[in-house]
Amino acid sequence: MRSWKIIERDGVPDPQRIRELVDERMRIDPELVRGVLVRFIRDEIGKFGMRRAVIGLSGGVDSSLTCFLAAEALGPENVLAVRMPYRTSSPDSLLHAHLVIEQLGVPSETVEITPMVEPLFERFPDMDARRRGNVMARMRMIILYDLSAAWGGMVVGTSNKTEILLGYFTLYGDGAYALAPLGDLYKNQVRQLARAVGVPEEIIRKPPTADLWLGQTDEGELGVTYDEADRILYLLVEERMTPEQVIRLGFDAETVRRLWRMVRDTQFKRRTPIIAKLTSRTVGIDFRYLRDWGH
Repeated sequence: MRSWKIIERDGVPDPQRIRELVDERMRIDPELVRGVLVRFIRDEIGKFGMRRAVIGLSGGVDSSLTCFLAAEALGPENVLAVRMPYRTSSPDSLLHAHLVIEQLGVPSETVEITPMVEPLFERFPDMDARRRGNVMARMRMIILYDLSAAWGGMVVGTSNKTEILLGYFTLYGDGAYALAPLGDLYKNQVRQLARAVGVPEEIIRKPPTADLWLGQTDEGELGVTYDEADRILYLLVEERMTPEQVIRLGFDAETVRRLWRMVRDTQFKRRTPIIAKLTSRTVGIDFRYLRDWGH
C-alpha cells in the first residue's frame, strides 16, 4: 500500500489525513491540462477532416466545460451547443446553458424532446424512471447525431472518468459520442479545470444531475458524493489497491464494495460490441490498425 499505511493516528489509519492526501494527489495543473485537451479536440476532429463540433449542453459543469474547451480549440463559431429539455427539466438547466452560450458566443439550438418520447411512454405506461431516463438519453443522442450530419461537426461527449468507471451513463445514449475530452478526469478534477477556464461558479457548485426526471441528482442515485467516490476510485484504479486495502484506510466498506461492483459489472458498457472470432483477422481483435489514419 506504499506510503498510505504510514498515515496513522494511535496506531490506526487516519481517515481524514488520508482523504486530504488523496485530494492533494488528485490536484491537476489546470493550464497544462487545458492545453492538452484543447489540442486533443482540435487534432482529433481534424483527423476526420472536420472543423466543427456538436455538444449537448445541459447546463451542468461537464457539458459547460466541454463547450468552453471546444470553443477555444475550434473557435466559438464552429461549436453548436444543443439544449434538449423534457417537460420536467429544471428551468435552471436551460438558464445555465444559456449563460454558457452567451458567454462564449457559440451558435445554439433548443430541441424539445417531450413530443418525441411521450408516445413511447404512453405505449408502455408501466415504464419506470430508469427506463424513461434511458429513452430520453438515447433520444438526445439521436438529435445530436442528426445535427452533426446537418452541421458537419463531430459529436463531442461530456462524460468524466468517474461516470465512465461507474458505468453511470446510458449505453448508446449519452455514452454514444465520438470524442471524450473529459474521459480521463475525475469529477473533482473537472471542477478544478472548470474554474480555471471561467465556467460560471453557479454551474460548478450546483448539484450534478442528468435532469432525467424531477428532483433527480447524480449523487442521490449513486448514494455517495462525487468527492468521496473520486477518492475511492482513485485508490482502486490509480493506486491499484484492492477493495479491502481501501477499506483498511478508513473508507466505508459497503460503499467501497458497491462502487467496485459497479466498475466490474459495467465493463460491457466501456467496450465496443464483442465479435465472435471466425476468421484469421477479426475487427477489434486481430484487425486493430490505428484509428488515426484520418485526413
